[in-house]
Amino acid sequence: MIKRVGNTVIQPKHKASCHCGAIELELTLPNGIESPRRCDCSICRRKGAIVGSVTLDAIRIVKGEEFLKLYQFNTNTAQHYFCSNCGIYTHHKRRSNPNEYGYNIGCLEGVNPFELGDVVTNDGVNHPADR
Repeated sequence: MIKRVGNTVIQPKHKASCHCGAIELELTLPNGIESPRRCDCSICRRKGAIVGSVTLDAIRIVKGEEFLKLYQFNTNTAQHYFCSNCGIYTHHKRRSNPNEYGYNIGCLEGVNPFELGDVVTNDGVNHPADR
């Protein structure tokens, strides 16, 4: 629920963290989790995460920036971040929309991604940027 304080809209904040807790993120999700999806590209198949997306200003690193490691491959456009301590993928700057971060829904506090029901799988193998 969106709250107002005077004329200011206060967006709902959600905590996300890696497995060991070294990294904590704060996400602004005014409409909750929207369009959860999987991808079948080479990295997403291996990490197996269900992801959502937010604008770049909707993720804030609260703790553990020094534990974040960056991984890039192929076109080096997408920026995949994971915890150097426990190895959990937390988020990535999207190749298909560089104005957004994808985030690991499984890292959201209090959310079980297996309770989301059917989740669409995007065709990352045939990504338009690879043509």
